[in-house]
Amino acid sequence: MTEKTQLTDAEWREKLTPEQYHILREHGTERAFTGALNANKESGEYHCAGCGQLLFASGAKYDSRSGWPSFTAPAEGDAVEEHRDASHGMVRTEVLCSRCLGHLGHVFPDGPGESGLRYCINSAALDFEPDA
Repeated sequence: MTEKTQLTDAEWREKLTPEQYHILREHGTERAFTGALNANKESGEYHCAGCGQLLFASGAKYDSRSGWPSFTAPAEGDAVEEHRDASHGMVRTEVLCSRCLGHLGHVFPDGPGESGLRYCINSAALDFEPDA
């Protein structure tokens, strides 16, 4: 089980940019095609912008044409948690960082590959570390 990162609201506000805070702590989203990592094709790792946990590897990233970075699977089995999200008049599956419970985005059953999943993730919720 992943050890949880627990910060006060004031500590989160100090640590994160206003956009990161809105997405990670208030379950917001960035506008499609505006995120810095959407078109990123470099090899490396995607970490949680809130706590630094490894979330996704570049090998699982693909261009879904949705406007957000999309992945077929998390980097590790317990890197993310999934929760039912019935907000905005629809039912979706929300994806959270399993360490800090920061909102990352949603997962949909319309992706490529064996799992058929598309993890649709906000760029502002991620920090990218290129391979050396």
